[in-house]
Formats: sequence, C-alpha cells, structure tokens
Amino acid sequence: MQDATRELYWNIPSHWFMYVLFIGVVACFAIFFYRRYRLWKLGAPEDLSDHKAERFFGAFKEVFTQKRVVRKRSSGIMHLFIFWGMLFCLIATTLVALQDHFGIPLLYGDFYLYFVSLGIDLAGFVCAIGVVIALVRRASKANESLETNRADIVWLVLLFIILISGFATEGLRIVGTNDPWAIWSPVGYLFALMFSGMDAQALSLTHQIVWWSHLALAFLFLAFFTYSKMAHVLFIPGNYYYRSLKPAGTLEPIDFEDEELETMGVRVLEEYTWKDLLDAQACIKCGRCQENCPAYLSGKELSPMHFIQNIAAENAKRGKVLLKVPEDERTEEQQALLDEGIVGTVISEDALWQCTTCRACSELCPARVVHPDKDIKARTYQVCMESAFPPEAQQTFRNLETNGNPWGIGWQKRIDWTKDLDVPTIDENPGAEYLYWPGCSGAYDARSRKVATALVALMNEAGVDFAILGNAEKCCGDSARRLGNEYLYYMLAQENIETMNNAGIKKIVTQCPHCLQALSVDYPQMGGNFEVIHHSQLLARLIKEGKLKPGFSEYQQVTYHDSCYLGRYHGEYDAPRTVLTQGAHVRLNEMTHNEAESFCCGAGGGHMWLEEPAGKKINHMRAEQALETKADVLVTACPFCLTMLSDGVAFHDSTMPVKDLAEVLHESQSGEVGG
Repeated sequence: MQDATRELYWNIPSHWFMYVLFIGVVACFAIFFYRRYRLWKLGAPEDLSDHKAERFFGAFKEVFTQKRVVRKRSSGIMHLFIFWGMLFCLIATTLVALQDHFGIPLLYGDFYLYFVSLGIDLAGFVCAIGVVIALVRRASKANESLETNRADIVWLVLLFIILISGFATEGLRIVGTNDPWAIWSPVGYLFALMFSGMDAQALSLTHQIVWWSHLALAFLFLAFFTYSKMAHVLFIPGNYYYRSLKPAGTLEPIDFEDEELETMGVRVLEEYTWKDLLDAQACIKCGRCQENCPAYLSGKELSPMHFIQNIAAENAKRGKVLLKVPEDERTEEQQALLDEGIVGTVISEDALWQCTTCRACSELCPARVVHPDKDIKARTYQVCMESAFPPEAQQTFRNLETNGNPWGIGWQKRIDWTKDLDVPTIDENPGAEYLYWPGCSGAYDARSRKVATALVALMNEAGVDFAILGNAEKCCGDSARRLGNEYLYYMLAQENIETMNNAGIKKIVTQCPHCLQALSVDYPQMGGNFEVIHHSQLLARLIKEGKLKPGFSEYQQVTYHDSCYLGRYHGEYDAPRTVLTQGAHVRLNEMTHNEAESFCCGAGGGHMWLEEPAGKKINHMRAEQALETKADVLVTACPFCLTMLSDGVAFHDSTMPVKDLAEVLHESQSGEVGG
C-alpha cells in the first residue's frame, strides 16, 4: 500500500490557468468583505477584543461541531452533511495543490487510500445527499418559517452539479489511467463503469471538457457565494468569535453621571453597535428563531427573523448614502432617509412591545444572533427620550417611582407578609448568612406570599441562617429595565445596592428568577457584587446535604414549567427537578417544550404589567401544553409564571393546581395540601 498514489492533473495541460481564476475569486471575496466591513463599522464602537484564546477555541468548537445547527435534527443533519462534505472536498483540493507546487508527498500510501480516495469520495457523496434533502425541503415548503427564493434553488442546483461533475471527472480518470486503486473511490468507480466502453480519444476529450467545466462551475459557485444567502457561512465564524462572554441577558448600563450624555437607547440604526450589525449579516434566514417565539406563534406581528433581516437591509440602504455621499452633497430625500428612526422602519411600534425577552430566539439561533437586546435598546429610546410606551406601563412606572413596587401598595406594608412567621430582619440578625429576597411578588401578591411562607418554613427547618431587608427592600427594577425605563431601573437599583452594601450583605437567595437576573447580572455593573442563588438551587443543595429530609408528595405525576429567566438566562434546569424528584418524590411528566426549549409564560420583558391585545394569549397556549401532559399538578419556580399559568389553566376551565416547587416540597414533608 505504500506505493498507492495517482497522477496529478492527468490529461490536463496548462492547469496553471486555474490559479488565474482563483485570484479572481479571491478578489471577489476581498471586495465583498471590505464592503461589509464598512457597513458594520457604521455602528457604534464595542470592545470585544478580550479573552482571545477563549473566543478562538469557542468559535472553533462551534463551527466544526455544528452543535447549534444539529440541535434540530431534521435540518441539522442535512447542514452537517453539506458542511463537512464541502470541507473535506476543499481539503482534498488543497492537498493536491500542495503536492503539485511544493513537492510535499501527501497523496501516497495509506493516507491516500483511506483519506483522499475513500474518505473524500464518501464525503462528496454525503454532501450530495445533503444537497438533495435541502432541495426537497425547499421545493416542498415543509418548513413555513424557511424563506426560499430563486437564488437559493440556483445555489443548491449548482452545488449538486459541481459534485456530480467531480465524480464524473474521477470516473473518467479511473478508466483513462486504468487505476489499480479504483475500488478505493467507490462513487467514482461507479461512474467509471459508465465510461468503460469509450475509446481512448473520446475518453480523453470528455475528461478535459468535464474537468474544466467542473473547475469553472466551482469558481463560479465561489464567486456567487458572496452574493447569495449562503454568505452567512462566512460571517458566522466571526459572530461566534465576537460573541458576548458576559452572562446571558446582560444589558450595557447607561452612565447617568456622564455630563455629556445626550441620548439613551437606539433611535437610528448607527446607534446599534457594530456587533449588532454583524449579527444581522450572520442571520441564516432559517426561521428557527420563530419556531419557539411566543409572540410569533401566538399570531402577533413580531417576527424575530424579519426584525434582524430588516436591520441588515436598512444597514445596506443607509450605507449607500453614508459611505458614498458627502454630508454637504446629500439630497433632501437622502437626508430624510438618514433621519428615519428604527421604530417604523426596522420594527413597527406594535411589534416593539410584543417581545417577552424570553430568549427562545437566541437559544435556537444557529448563528448566535441575539434578538431581544436590540429590541430593548429601541424601547429604551422610546421610553427615555420620547415618552412613548404602552399606556399600561405608565401606571407601573408610577407605582415603582412612588412605592417601590409595581402594585402600588404602600412601601411600609412590604413586611406585612411576615406576621406570625419566624422571619428576622437584617437589623435583628445582622450577621445572617443569607439575605432572603422575597421580591415584590413575595411581599405583596397574595398567591406568591404562600410561596414565601413555604420557603421560610423550609429554610427554618433546614437551619438556614437568613434575614430580610423588610421595608427597606425595593423592586429590583428588572421589569422597568426590560420595558426600557433605564433611569427608573437605575434609581431602584442604586437604592437597593446602597442598602445592601451598608448592611454588609454577601449572599442572597431569591424566589424570583427576574430578581435573580437583576441582582446577579445587572447590579454588579453598579457596584452591587453579591453571591445570588435561586431558591430552587438552595433547596436542591439542602436536600443533597441531608438538611431537608425527602418527603412524599400527594401528587403522583408532576409537569414542570421552566422559567425563561431561570432556564435560558441562567442555565438552571437540574435544581428544580432535583427538588421535585428527590425532595418530594414525584414523577415528572415533561411537556414537549421543556428545558432550553421551554415555551414562555408571557410575563417576561415587563409583560406581566402589559395588556396582550393581539393574537392568542401566550399563557393560554402554555397552559394548554401543560394540560396535555395529564399531570396532577403544574409546578414552576417563578412568581410571574405562577400568576400567568394559574390564569391560563383557569381559562381552560381546568382544576389542575398550579404551585411553586417550594410549596410542593413543603407539603410533601408536612402532609399539607393547599392552594
């Protein structure tokens, strides 16, 4: 086997000409990247140059494993076939060039037989299968979210022809050279059988025609590549590399101490960062972001895919003026175009307020496009600069400003829920290990107060050393921030941070995932550095440590709803299930949409306080999914979810109880069953 090899460029004189064509292709790529780079740089600065090694290896892993793509197996396998098939074919072409021009003996022996002949042959075949599947999917329109145009079909057909002509070229070479290693190229060998009866002259001429046609089509494909939808393949590695390394949902703070601060949020496209604009170019138009988007699936106007695509289109349109026409030479029409804001062009005013910030879109996006943050930036401008927001939000903002909670109940009544409970304040127990943060729901909402009561009982039983701020606690500000009222969030957060820093707080346990996000991710931006955990995480740990003895719930089958802010924002899926299965000994009956692909309850992004006039009610849809499991009880670990799902279950006239996991655990130990 050591002598196994083949003649390079058999029967192809002047093959050097292909490098002339290759230079043309490289020029096309260079021009393309230069033009796109200039468009991206129209965006605001953003420093993403840190942690280069982490960024590189993370991007390398995601690109070559295609792990985000294959999460959806039906289309993921198809993309994997095409990606790896094309990659291996490119490697084979590179190896031939290296041996031919640099004399590096690569195509010899076992490596030639196993990798080049067999491996590349099979890779090309797999790639062809992937292309056929892609053509069938687009022709059949099986995926309504997948946008298909004529260029997409042309691109796929061209790629298929290139692959077939490559196999034909290989088959002609096998016959022409009487290749003794032909069987190691099984697909090429099958093509060789079709040409085995040709005379030498016809065989030679046919080989040359097919070889040059294959080459020309390949270079045409590459040149066309940059102007097709498939250009996203070139941007995705960069989008992976420049991904945010901060916790999910991190929003950039506004420096209200900056005396030169003139505006907040994003009004015109160029106020988005260059990474936001790169995001838009990396979009695959695959529609996955819509497949679990609660706004889109409930029949509302918002489409996360169209939002991102509109950003890309607007970037290109505005770039033609900004980059080519000097300011003093612009026409009134051109200046009017540049004066247009995002709201009304990129996204409508109604769609702007329909996002629940659940991050289902970003979770499913193969290109790592982040959609909600761009929505929130536009909301921030509308609220802070234009005072333009849904009328219901006005009352919420006023309540937060006046009483420090969205319900508008007097701030001095925040501690009332602790009557007849063993709950010390931080003044009474200044050295407490944990600050318990019940949040506005736990303090004011009658239903969530029962959760707080159950949690307090469990912590006391386990001997947890905790205390509360009492009336000194204010709303964490999450709803205000996600609704775009950055200044109100800033005031609430600043007061809370000052209170906790003065009290020497180090550790916090909260029962609300929205509070968890604010306290653990947002507050450090303002000097509030605390170790924050969710109550499900605390309870799971107490169970594992034996400080809470396992009980037996009266509910045999439980379905659990993953809160978006606990799951997709913090990656916590195991702790709640540990509490239920190991603490209460229930059997989980999972909904179809669970864990990272859980369906939103509809309350995120400040929607707890907004009306939902268009389409179906999101909480009704999620409650229906829960009812389909036929479970005895629906459990969650978020007060917003608790409220929304309770209303959703009631809408369907069901008697299924909706509980927090702390209640289920407490009842399993005490033998109590309550609502």
